Amino acid sequence: MAEGEKLIPINIEDEMKSAYIDYSMSVIVSRALPDVRDGLKPVHRRVLFGMHELGVRSNSAHKKSARIVGEVLGKYHPHGDTSVYDTMVRMAQEWSLRYMLVDGQGNFGSVDGDSPAAMRYTEARMRKISEEMLADIDKDTVDHTLNFDDTLKEPTVLPTRIPGLLVNGASGIAVGMATNMPPHNLTEVVNGTIAYIENNDIEIDELMQHITAPDFPTGGTIYGYDGVREAFKTGRGRVVLRAKAIIEEVKGRECIIVSEIPYQVNKADMIKKTADLVNEKKIDGIASIRDESDRKGMRIVYVLKRDAIPNIVLNTLFKYTALQSSFSVNNIALVKGRPEMLNLKDMIHHFVDHRHEVVVRRTEYELKKAEDRAHILEGLIIASDNIDEVIALIRASSNAEEARQKLIDRFELTEIQARAIVEMRLRQLTGLEQDKLREEYEELLKTIEDLKDILARKERRMDIIKEELEEIRAKYGDERRTDIDIAGGDVSITDLIPDEKVVLTISHAGYVKRTSLMEYKTQNRGGVGQKGSTTRNEDFLEHLFVGTNHQYLIFFTEKGKCFWVRVFEIPEGSKTSKGRAIQNLINIEPDDKVKAFICTNDLKDEEYINSHYVIMATKKGQVKKTSLEQYSRPRTNGINAITIKEGDELLAAKLTTGDSQVMLAVKSGKAIRFEEEKTRPMGRNASGVRGITLADDNDEVIGMVAVNDPESNVLVVSENGYGKRSLVEDYRVTNRGGKGVKTISVTEKTGNLVAINNVTDEDDLMIINKSGIAIRMEVSELRVMGRATQGVRLINLKKGDTIAAVTKVKKDEDDIEGDDTEDIVTDENAPETPNVEKPSSDEEE
Repeated sequence: MAEGEKLIPINIEDEMKSAYIDYSMSVIVSRALPDVRDGLKPVHRRVLFGMHELGVRSNSAHKKSARIVGEVLGKYHPHGDTSVYDTMVRMAQEWSLRYMLVDGQGNFGSVDGDSPAAMRYTEARMRKISEEMLADIDKDTVDHTLNFDDTLKEPTVLPTRIPGLLVNGASGIAVGMATNMPPHNLTEVVNGTIAYIENNDIEIDELMQHITAPDFPTGGTIYGYDGVREAFKTGRGRVVLRAKAIIEEVKGRECIIVSEIPYQVNKADMIKKTADLVNEKKIDGIASIRDESDRKGMRIVYVLKRDAIPNIVLNTLFKYTALQSSFSVNNIALVKGRPEMLNLKDMIHHFVDHRHEVVVRRTEYELKKAEDRAHILEGLIIASDNIDEVIALIRASSNAEEARQKLIDRFELTEIQARAIVEMRLRQLTGLEQDKLREEYEELLKTIEDLKDILARKERRMDIIKEELEEIRAKYGDERRTDIDIAGGDVSITDLIPDEKVVLTISHAGYVKRTSLMEYKTQNRGGVGQKGSTTRNEDFLEHLFVGTNHQYLIFFTEKGKCFWVRVFEIPEGSKTSKGRAIQNLINIEPDDKVKAFICTNDLKDEEYINSHYVIMATKKGQVKKTSLEQYSRPRTNGINAITIKEGDELLAAKLTTGDSQVMLAVKSGKAIRFEEEKTRPMGRNASGVRGITLADDNDEVIGMVAVNDPESNVLVVSENGYGKRSLVEDYRVTNRGGKGVKTISVTEKTGNLVAINNVTDEDDLMIINKSGIAIRMEVSELRVMGRATQGVRLINLKKGDTIAAVTKVKKDEDDIEGDDTEDIVTDENAPETPNVEKPSSDEEE
């Protein structure tokens, strides 16, 4: 040990505590957390101040980045050059900062995570908006402190006109705390700040009418508003961000096109991870992924498989990939050197306080300058009024010091005034220059008065802050990039799919699809119809049904099994597409076939399932009633719905409330009507009771109707295109199991009965024949006729064609196109037919 030195024993635990606290405070205060006033961390502030000192402003030439980094490193920031360069690079990336502060030239990296070029290759200069952050720094508006080696001074904060903390956000990890602040829209922030200045007691809810939500440089959509509200009110919250995606058809294939991704998501990584998930079969329905981004913008294309449902694939992507990510808001910033959690109003309040202090200090500085100049001008004016005496006095002096002293003694001037007179140029002796002195002096007196008024009145100062903010808004304000989906949040997949009306079709060969009801136009009776589906050879549409996307579809097969599927899970197709095989949707046996299906609302609603029943009918005339509750717990492999006897098969199933009347119609043209309550509820495995007695072995039931309104009408259609509408009351209520009464006069011309429906004037009718042609018409066009008549022609059939299915759809004002038939596709070889065909005398009895 050297002479004069001594050892002091210290407890290592105490030393560690004190050393670690010193270190953590250093990190918190001078590295990781932004200042609430200008929103900058020390390194950002030093980069901007270094560029300001170097003179690389927005109107000067770019300078090598290495030159700027060297300036900052050597003068203000004694850390690694990488930290300074990385900071400067981030300030020049449009996907990192909402409002860039550095104008970079060269390779500054990419949203795919590519590294920027080395600092010796790139160049940079300040952006105009950065100059607003440094405006008035030379007017003693902020405190300066000595740099690391006490040779220079640097600002402790910038006198910014931009609310930097709110506008560009910040993120940093200190010791024992971290900050993560989202960026916001400058126009909105300025509006909110002005609202606060006008009313300091403004509530956060009112501020949120101006500053609606964070606004990220990469756009996207904020999904759900609860996290935003929480963050604004408390300073902490979780903002869920989603990519902007649309579903588009590209070269005949449906594709999901993504044009904006969430903030801080690496695009290349995201695409790679998505591709891995597709390869691992964790995400279904994607055939390939292409990145078609270029300098015009981002475009990621997810090409879908032909049988994929775009909405479901998109929601799966949101769930499993970075197309949906969250931004955890944690508003911690330094307030007077101490870290504090801040809400929206706090941040605006501290910025306004800072601006107020800057305006006061700037005004005091300008006032002092003006007063100093006025003081000198007073002396110069005295001198010019007594110019001959002044010249003589100066000439008679042996040196400048003596001249100054004589002037002070003769005219009672100050040292400063005397020095100014001695140093006065000869040209100031001209009359014109003397007038200028007086003008300048008068102007200065007005300026001094104005500056004193600013210092005396706080409302003047606040008006100045407002005016400067409005100027900033006019110069740099822009539109929001990030949309807000207020209805979003942690919701189920059904809430992401519009609950629109759809037409569900099932073909004879078992192909199912859903099509928007809007695709079908209304035609008048007797029209030729439009193409409803493209089916395979010898296939035709057998079932047609109208439901909504959110409903549940329960399939009943001819063997009496029951399956369950959501309507939105059925693949969407155009009117002319074939659809998808039911076997691919449900685990149906190869030799079984779907014969009926019902749409129900939420099967988890106990009140609903206990108050509804399913009534089934078989071809041989059996009927059975079972509570809907028994079908509310589906299994993948289906459940038994009814036990079917040999030689019989299930034909129809209807949803009822238990107090309806049941009508069954048979091929030979008869129908029966009886009360539903005559059929007691049975279990799923029962085979039911007799509903109607058939005339012979060739006869069979063709349809069942559940009647809730006795004043409604019954519409029957025969296979050759004849139909008619008659009153339900024409069919007397009988006991279950009878032979029924005549419902249509069946002749060779009409063909056998194929469909029965209960209708009102509010309904439209959809008729599809075996060749796939569909026609939609208004029921109100058909007048009510007697029960035993033959009816009128509803649709003109080509030779050999017959009707396959008839269903009713609710009339919707938006769907009706009147006689506008531009969209109608007709067969070129079909004979021309008028829109309305009046029945000939032999068509009606």
